[in-house]
Amino acid sequence: MDTLWRGLAGIVVGVHYAYMGYLLVGGFIAWRLPRTIWVHAVATVWAVLIVTTKVPCPLTALQNRLRENVGERALPTSFIDTYVRGTLYPSGHQTLAQAVTAAVVIASWVGFVRRQRRHQRRPRSPQVASAG
Repeated sequence: MDTLWRGLAGIVVGVHYAYMGYLLVGGFIAWRLPRTIWVHAVATVWAVLIVTTKVPCPLTALQNRLRENVGERALPTSFIDTYVRGTLYPSGHQTLAQAVTAAVVIASWVGFVRRQRRHQRRPRSPQVASAG
């Protein structure tokens, strides 16, 4: 059973990383799949809440619960502090990492809006009547 709990905790870590990846590229995905912009907006609002408030992350809580099920200690701090800071960016540069993330998200949204406007202005091609 310990292997199951450890495996599930590992999956939660993977979901955390997938969320972070989606946060960075989700706006760009919406360039091709415009309806997904709402999913990205929710992911972005959640990221802002996590960074600016003390809202606990449910994924971290789940991971801690799974770790405790096998007798391991809960993470001493957040997922970011444990797995990301000092690994994906230097530990003393969290504010810079957050600013770069925000810039990437904003750039993706600006591009999304521009593409949508350009698409809306594009004249629609007339329907070709089928001969029959």
